[in-house]
Amino acid sequence: MSLESIIIWLVLGIVAGWIAGKIFRGAGFGLVGNIIVGIIGSFVGGWLGGALGIAGAATGGFSLASVLTAVAGALVLLFLISLIKK
Repeated sequence: MSLESIIIWLVLGIVAGWIAGKIFRGAGFGLVGNIIVGIIGSFVGGWLGGALGIAGAATGGFSLASVLTAVAGALVLLFLISLIKK
C-alpha cells in the first residue's frame, strides 16, 4: 500500500466516521470518537473488501465503492464496539 493510498483511506475514514455517526445515532462516541472509529473502520473495510474481491474497494482512490466500503467498515466497527460497551 502506497503513502497516497494511506492518505486517501485516512480522508475516507474521516468522512466515513462522520457518516457512520449520523447513521448509528445514539451509539456513537461523539464527533472525534466516530472519526477515529471511521479511520480504523475504513482500513478494516478496505482490507476486507480487497480480501473478499469486492471491485473498487481496495483501489486506494476516491470512488463510490471505496466510500461505501469505508462507511460499511466504520458501521461494523461501531456496531461491534457498541456490543462490547453494553
